[in-house]
Amino acid sequence: MSVLHLLGTAGDGGAETYFVDLLTALRRAGVSEAAAIRHHPGREAALKAAGIPAKVLGFGGPLDVLTKPAAAGYARLQKTKLALAWMNRAARHTPKGPWARIGRLGGYYNLKYYQGFEELVANTEDIAEWIVGQGWPAGRVRCIPNFATAPPDGGPLDRASLETPNDAPLLLAMGRLHDSKAHDVSLQALTELPDAYLWIAGVGPLEAKLKAMATVLGVAGRVRFLGWRNDPSALYRAADVCVFPSRYEPLGNVVIQAWAHGLPVVAAASQGPRALIENGRDGLLIPVDDPGALAEGVRSVLAKPKLAAGFTARGLGRVAAEFSETAVVAQWTALFSDYGAA
Repeated sequence: MSVLHLLGTAGDGGAETYFVDLLTALRRAGVSEAAAIRHHPGREAALKAAGIPAKVLGFGGPLDVLTKPAAAGYARLQKTKLALAWMNRAARHTPKGPWARIGRLGGYYNLKYYQGFEELVANTEDIAEWIVGQGWPAGRVRCIPNFATAPPDGGPLDRASLETPNDAPLLLAMGRLHDSKAHDVSLQALTELPDAYLWIAGVGPLEAKLKAMATVLGVAGRVRFLGWRNDPSALYRAADVCVFPSRYEPLGNVVIQAWAHGLPVVAAASQGPRALIENGRDGLLIPVDDPGALAEGVRSVLAKPKLAAGFTARGLGRVAAEFSETAVVAQWTALFSDYGAA
């Protein structure tokens, strides 16, 4: 009896990273599982290293008639009891069969792709409430948050490797180089923080635009565009403040990861961060699209060590109580048990 996870995207992002993290954690907990994924050498290698069987399928557009029957054959081979679709493309290709179909939603997705599914899992309460508001039966929706971990044996990245002074305030921004992540707001805020440096970790379509903007604003010498990184823990541990000014953010996994690493957070009050952060207790919330407020929030955290220490202590407490690997894996295994898959 096993769980078959389906992921139809080929890119690198928060959901794709968490896909590997969760499957690896479930494997450690003894869950019998397999994966059907789109070709991605890094993900294939990570799943192989974790001992998780994986089959590469096309997961193409509407004209792809091969992926669904291939997925069905693989599900039968794996004696699947539950097929878990990660996002819309995977849901479209998740076949019917003698297994339950569950959708895992990390955003406000089009629910037409999940018709006939037994249940939907949202990773925030806000998304779960939205799903019910769209007409999905409340008894067939549950919320299971993402977990966050800080590897105990990791250290900070050497700032010198990125030409960043050890004594300079260091801001860390994580996320795709996309308009929704509002990295432009971080760059504008940096003009009001003349001693600070900013590391931006992520890839995306706005890279050239953001680099040009940094030059025009006169802050390019204090900004490091890091691209896609496989060492996020080292980045969190090297920084002084996590800035997260997203205009649109259904979850805000960066907030949870920053908490897990003891890093204070200043975030825009978009959906996810607003639901996660208790303003003034475990982080600071600032208005969306307000570079001045972001700069002022960073100054406040840097100037008040006791405030920052309180944020990090309460954030670590939130992770232990709500977002630990143990707590989240237990919720997933309970769901699997409900369908005879654990």
